[in-house]
Amino acid sequence: MLIAHISDLHIRPRGALAYGVSETNLFAEHAIHALLRLLPRPDCVIVSGDLTDCGLDEEYALLREFFDRLPFPVFAVPGNHDQREPFRRAFAGDGYLPTEGYLNFVVDRDSVRIVGLDSLVAGESHGALAPETLDFLDAALAARPDAPTLVMLHHPPFETGIGHMDAVRLFDGAAELATIVARHPHVARILCGHVHRSIQTIVGGHLCQIAPSVAHQVALDLRPEAPSCFVLEAPEFLLHMVENSAVVTHAAKVDRAPGPFPFLLPAEYPGHSRQASPEAGTIQS
Repeated sequence: MLIAHISDLHIRPRGALAYGVSETNLFAEHAIHALLRLLPRPDCVIVSGDLTDCGLDEEYALLREFFDRLPFPVFAVPGNHDQREPFRRAFAGDGYLPTEGYLNFVVDRDSVRIVGLDSLVAGESHGALAPETLDFLDAALAARPDAPTLVMLHHPPFETGIGHMDAVRLFDGAAELATIVARHPHVARILCGHVHRSIQTIVGGHLCQIAPSVAHQVALDLRPEAPSCFVLEAPEFLLHMVENSAVVTHAAKVDRAPGPFPFLLPAEYPGHSRQASPEAGTIQS
């Protein structure tokens, strides 16, 4: 199974820029094209929060226009820039979200289980997992101990070293999350967003992976006094290949690059005693 993992789109009303600089709607358009170019195509797309910038209905309406162009299902959790009820309305027709309460969900795609957790604290930038959300997670993991499971939430439950983002990470429920996943060896990944950078560590004995943004990235500055800044580095997303209980993750660029070019060396290539094999497309000694 191939699962595309995008994060932190920060969709704005038409014509508006995020922070007056970032053309997030254009970035989202590019991300949709990148997903459509994938071969083989993913079985589904997961989105680890901050789908919109302000949680406005008009932002979700534009987001739906983007997602409705994809020929595969999309499963998303809210981030701190989202708002719970507009989010629920936007995805109500997809059938995987509860009709009230926290936006926690479980979906099964063939042999893989995806558990989405709502870490949104209304009006705040940091995240928390309510006791009922933690109970939901434990029950969802216990229900299918045979299924490799991806656990997704917006706020990372660990410090990254980027101080201004660590100040708004997951607080309440972080230790409990680690304890719960430690009891379930079939957890294949814990997946997050929020930090707009690709970062990994171990939480509860499992790999916890932050996805980069398909828009702007948070500046890589590990000084304790580093200011809160972003940069217009190349947008990226993740591809999770799940086979049996193994997960292999690739980082993919949103925008096209020149190529691909075959690894072929002509016989007269200076300084090389190797010849190319045009038939096999490989280098032979």
